[in-house]
Amino acid sequence: MEVRNPASGQVVGEVDVQTSDHVSAAVRTLRQRQPSWERLGPRGRATWLRRLRDWLLDNESDLLDRIQSETGKPRQEALLEVTLACDAINYFSDHAAEFLADERIRPHGLLTIPKSRLRVYRPHPVVGVISPWNFPLLIPAVDAIPALLAGAAVVVKPSEVTPFSALELARGWREIGAPAVFAVVTGDGATGAAVVDAVDMVQFTGSTATGRKIAARAGERLIPCSVELGGKDPAIVLADADLERAANGIVWGALANSGQICISVERVYVEAPVYQRFLELLTERVRAVRQGAGTPGAEIEVGAMATAAQTEIVRAHVDAAVAAGATVVCGGTAAPDGAFFEPTVLTGVDHSMVCMREETFGPTIPVMRVADEREAVRLANDSEYGLSATVWTGDRARGLRVARQLEVGAVNINDAYTNLFAFGLPHGGWKTSGLGTRLGGAQGIRKYCRQQAITAPRIPALRSEITWYPYSILRSRAVSAVLHLVVGRDLRRRLHG
Repeated sequence: MEVRNPASGQVVGEVDVQTSDHVSAAVRTLRQRQPSWERLGPRGRATWLRRLRDWLLDNESDLLDRIQSETGKPRQEALLEVTLACDAINYFSDHAAEFLADERIRPHGLLTIPKSRLRVYRPHPVVGVISPWNFPLLIPAVDAIPALLAGAAVVVKPSEVTPFSALELARGWREIGAPAVFAVVTGDGATGAAVVDAVDMVQFTGSTATGRKIAARAGERLIPCSVELGGKDPAIVLADADLERAANGIVWGALANSGQICISVERVYVEAPVYQRFLELLTERVRAVRQGAGTPGAEIEVGAMATAAQTEIVRAHVDAAVAAGATVVCGGTAAPDGAFFEPTVLTGVDHSMVCMREETFGPTIPVMRVADEREAVRLANDSEYGLSATVWTGDRARGLRVARQLEVGAVNINDAYTNLFAFGLPHGGWKTSGLGTRLGGAQGIRKYCRQQAITAPRIPALRSEITWYPYSILRSRAVSAVLHLVVGRDLRRRLHG
């Protein structure tokens, strides 16, 4: 299977389309090796992850070249993939022992007082990570890192559009001499389906349509899955906002990675008193954005579209909006070969238009005037998606109030993407934007674990417990009297129960 640079069309390499038999064999091998990896303990495993971090930093320039070659993105955005992966290693490695420590549970009643009670975290033996093309190194890394630290073995199936960055992760793991509990399999949708059929837990990032299929198959197999899916993230600009900051932040939030981010700003609602001024600032900044091929040394902000098919989706959304009465303020045109789409501002939009309802995943900014905060919240919530949102206001208390009304998994006030850099916060979608979360502090590692309850006597055990056989009327009355004394929490029941 050929992999091409989306900006130039040049072939950058070939990968195998691996069959279900290959995937099954790879997972069987990982399953055999996983117990010894688990026995290393979180501190032992963290040692290997920190060595991987050092390898990533030592090979950063080559990794950036590789990311750019298969995505066409600006070098600064490729750099974020490497540095955020290293930051994730630091965070989860520093806290793994704490997050995975046995938890002692306090007794809640008479029957549990004589026992010690432990909650223990044990990894799913093999975790499958199925990752998309928009962040080909960061997403497989940020999912594999906590899974490995949890003690699981990991198999990654990257997008067929951008497989080489994940293969670089696997190369790094081999070159540091780490235990062979991390593997990458390449191929198409059938290869991904084979992963879902073979592993013990699935982490998927991608489209809602594919996520539904994966969740359904995981349900059939009775294995857990976490799926982060599509988004149609709103930005709300209130009249008291710093309009220059709002314009700067929304342009970046909408156009970074050519708008190909699950939490890109995809629709903007602006209170009427500041609508015109905000639109002027926004348009000025969009027109100043430099677009071109993401190659080493190129000074650009917006790179190529990942695929010609994605460009066609963006073109269709813009054309449909114009046909329904919207106005293209700037941009609106795709390159003849589909490699690029101009950063675009649309006005005169409403919720009858596909550009306001379906995920565009491209460099477009539809802007809609609203009467007030209430209308902005209502329209922001009028969506089948619920991944994240941004709120722009000069009043922090007002921003928090609006944030609590939005039906999304994350809200950034006067900023964009901040929650993705805060590994202690959960990242997940509501509605059709997903199930489960990634990151989120302790939960970011524990999601890859099974919980086990262990009880043990705290005092020398009797030969028989009062609740055991043989039953008798006298014993039943005694047990009943003791239990009523404990569970009957008002005095009347204790005296007369």
